Amino acid sequence: MTTLLPQSKPLVPPQLDGNIRLRDILKTLPSEVFVKNPRKAWFKVILTVSMVALGWAALAVSPWYLLPILWAFTGTAMTGLFVIGHDCGHRSFSNNNWVNDFVGHTVFLPLFYPFHGWRILHNHHHKHTNKLDVDNAWDPFMPEFYETFSAFEKWGYRQLRGRFWWFASVVHWAKIHFDWTKFEGKDREQIRFSALVVIIAAIIAFPIAFATLGVWGVIKFWLLPWLVFHFWMSTFTLVHHTVPNIPFKKEEEWNEAEAQLCGTVHCDYPRWVEILCHDINVHIPHHISTGIPSYNLRLAHESLKENWGDYLCELRFSWPLMNEITTQCHLYHPETNYQSFQQHYQNKK
Repeated sequence: MTTLLPQSKPLVPPQLDGNIRLRDILKTLPSEVFVKNPRKAWFKVILTVSMVALGWAALAVSPWYLLPILWAFTGTAMTGLFVIGHDCGHRSFSNNNWVNDFVGHTVFLPLFYPFHGWRILHNHHHKHTNKLDVDNAWDPFMPEFYETFSAFEKWGYRQLRGRFWWFASVVHWAKIHFDWTKFEGKDREQIRFSALVVIIAAIIAFPIAFATLGVWGVIKFWLLPWLVFHFWMSTFTLVHHTVPNIPFKKEEEWNEAEAQLCGTVHCDYPRWVEILCHDINVHIPHHISTGIPSYNLRLAHESLKENWGDYLCELRFSWPLMNEITTQCHLYHPETNYQSFQQHYQNKK
C-alpha cells in the first residue's frame, strides 16, 4: 500500500495483474456496503442543512474578524450539499429515481449547479477514469495540445494548473454544465431542464437577495461560502486523480480494474472536513462501484485495504502535497507521466 505523508515523494502502486477484472474486486467487498439505508441518508440531509443554516446564522451576528472562519465552515458545509447530490446522481441515495432526482435538484440549487448536466458528465468520468483524452473530470493536457493554445489560453491554463487550482471548479461549472446543445435525446432534455431550473432560480433569487441583503450581504452570505465550496471541489477532484506517478492511459492500453483501483487516490483530510463532506475523499471504493452510498465508503475501504492493500494509493492532505501537485503535474506524456510547465519550456529550447 502506498501511504504518502506530507512532503514525501509519491510512489506508484504496483501494477495490477492484467487478468484481474473489476468484477473480481467487487466480489471481495462485503454485501452490506451496497445496502441503502434511508435513515442514514436522510440524517446526512438534516445534518448538512443544519450546518449550512448554522453557518449563515453565525455570519449574521459575528464580528468581522470571525468571518473568514465562518466562510470556511459554511462553504465546507455547502460542499456536503453537493456530496448528497452526488449520491443522488449515482442513484445511491434512494431506490426511487424520482427521489434521487428531486433531492439532487434541491440540494444542488443553493450551489446553482445543474443536477442532470453534472450527473451525466460525471458518470462518463466514472466509465472512463484516467483514460487519456476521454476522461472529462480532470484530463491532463499533453504538450502538443497545449501548444495549440493562444498566449492568453496558455496563461489561463497555467494559472488553473498552478497556484489558482482552487478556481478550476468554477471554470468547469460555467463552461460545460449549462450546455445541452452537445447532447441528444433524453440526455439533452434532462440537461436542459436542470440548466433552466438553475437559470430561472438565479433570475428570481439574486434580485431578491440584492434588494434585501445588499451587495455586501450577497457576498458575505453566498459568494464567499460558494467560492470555498469550489475550493474543495477543485481540490478534491485534483487530488483524487493527480499525483506525479499515477498514470493516464491511452484507450488501447487502458484497463478498467487498474484504473479504478490503482488510478484513484484516497486522501485523509481534517476530521471536520470529512464529517461535513460525508467521507467523499474515501474515494477508491467509490470508483470500484458508484452504487456504494457515502456512509458505507469507510467500510468498503477497509475491505479493499485488507484484500488489495498493495495496490492502493493513500495520501494525507497538506500544503506541501498541494505544492507538489501544482508545481509538477502540469502537462502529460503517456510515457513519462507529468512534466511541469518549466520542464516543458526547457525541452523546447
